[in-house]
Amino acid sequence: MRRASVLVGALATVSLGYVCPSQSAHASNYGIELNGGYRVTANGDWAKTNDVFIDERTVIQTWTISSSCVSPIECAGEVESDQGWTAPLRYSNSRWIIDREVPNWEPCPDGTAATGSQTFLFWGVSQNGTGDAKNIDLLAGWDRTAGPSGACGINKPLVIKTPIRVERVT
Repeated sequence: MRRASVLVGALATVSLGYVCPSQSAHASNYGIELNGGYRVTANGDWAKTNDVFIDERTVIQTWTISSSCVSPIECAGEVESDQGWTAPLRYSNSRWIIDREVPNWEPCPDGTAATGSQTFLFWGVSQNGTGDAKNIDLLAGWDRTAGPSGACGINKPLVIKTPIRVERVT
């Protein structure tokens, strides 16, 4: 009889585990979340201004990223740059995307300046540069900033597109 009550108790415990599974300590665990510090290098030697290669300044900054995913294709978070800006982060089509406005980005001859629309688009890559969505330690992509058409009295937007490298540092 004792053996039967021990067996019933063990089965009840196992059954309860299936009815009430324990919650995970993490909001998600799809292997693509970006969290922690990242060094971002925008290589000005390969920048294009209005689709023409023109040397731009190389910019190195550190981002603190926090993100979580609700599925392997839908994630969101926030990026804080050591350059003083914070912006929302989202994941779509195997790409991480940051959109933000840059005040006073395009200086005009009359002393005013137009706001730029900056988009960072980047994705996980292997050491040889091929796409690897699960690689959260090394990512590549580009930084594209555009001024509005008509800014500074010119009916053509200023667009600067620079390749970026995003490396986990912490």
